[in-house]
Amino acid sequence: MLVISDRLGIDPIGLLPCPVPLRLLPSPLFNAEEYQRAPLVLLDDHSYTGFTLRHMPHRPGLIVVLADPSVYRRATAIGAESVLRAGDGRSWLHLRLHDATDCRYIRWEALLSGPAGPPPPGGT
Repeated sequence: MLVISDRLGIDPIGLLPCPVPLRLLPSPLFNAEEYQRAPLVLLDDHSYTGFTLRHMPHRPGLIVVLADPSVYRRATAIGAESVLRAGDGRSWLHLRLHDATDCRYIRWEALLSGPAGPPPPGGT
């Protein structure tokens, strides 16, 4: 999974530790092939401007991590599948990671043992 965040040394999603391999890169350093090949892309909203300057195409599996309430309009503009608040929706995100990686890294039993919540509201 590709995590795009310009805030180095910070886990913007609250995802660590996670059994799914993560590649954390600032917006200027990821390449188009990594972006298209990743099963999921999580974009820290603080990195939105740098991301849009890259002119990446819309793709399924792009999820924006909420920084401020105006993110929904911006998330829609870049074709985001969903918007998460940092620390919220972790169970939903783990299920989404499980699905995106063809169930290779996370056991179902571990996913179902934690509190489940509804998926976060989408930007569309």
